[in-house]
Amino acid sequence: MIAELTTYLTSTLIFMGVLGFILAAVLAFANRKLYVQEDPRIDEVEEMLPGTNCGACGFPGCAGYAKAVIAGSADLNQCPPGGAEVVARLARILGVEATAAARQIAVVVCQGDNQRAQLKYRYLGLEDCTAAQKIADGPKACPGGCLGLGSCQQACPFGAIEMTADGLAVISREKCTGCRKCLAVCPRDVIRMTPYESAVHVLCNSHDKGAVVRKYCQVGCIGCHICQKTVPQAYKIENFLAAVVYEQDAEAFEAIAKCPTKCIRDFNDGYPAGSTFLPAGNNKSDAA
Repeated sequence: MIAELTTYLTSTLIFMGVLGFILAAVLAFANRKLYVQEDPRIDEVEEMLPGTNCGACGFPGCAGYAKAVIAGSADLNQCPPGGAEVVARLARILGVEATAAARQIAVVVCQGDNQRAQLKYRYLGLEDCTAAQKIADGPKACPGGCLGLGSCQQACPFGAIEMTADGLAVISREKCTGCRKCLAVCPRDVIRMTPYESAVHVLCNSHDKGAVVRKYCQVGCIGCHICQKTVPQAYKIENFLAAVVYEQDAEAFEAIAKCPTKCIRDFNDGYPAGSTFLPAGNNKSDAA
């Protein structure tokens, strides 16, 4: 009985071993026949990218963008965090002319912190802007104002966003890479992509009439048209809210002093109150 069992087990093991060898051989043959050789430049391109996998390029991470670049289905300037330096590197790899896109950075178009803008109620919930927005449309009386709970700061992989002590998100012009991750988590669309070369912005996101804005914010745009009258080509008014025409903003700064609510800011002169960020080339505090 034991001898028969031993013979059976031995035969089974031999059979399994032979079967395993045959299957391995089949898989090896199929692998060689069906293998599609990947362009080695894909790995080289991916190594040139920042590695943040932010998705700003429109592809699933840096690896996806690298494959698209080599396949010719993506432009070399679709990586905002990489900027002109990455474009130049990719151009050298592919042997083409480098054409960098104009740099874009994010700006929080609000300066109504908890000292300057009215709150509807005291929020004590989760420190998340989307969660707060779901409760009576958020604690901030202004329907478009920054909620100041730091969701954008947490989403930024470059440390370009800070929260002031009075609950206002501020983005560094120098640190921002334009990855757009902050835009994706802001429930009030208070963050906008703007040309880096343009430093003058209307920091308001409310489309309410001036009389209503005055009730809940000291620094909101009241749609008075003074900026547009001062520099017609540099400003436009839409739905009671002024905005800079960035294509013609060379003289936009001239309207800053005349704005009655001081909602227009030149970031070359300083960041919103409470920020520790400094203007480029400035060594003194920029909070104003």
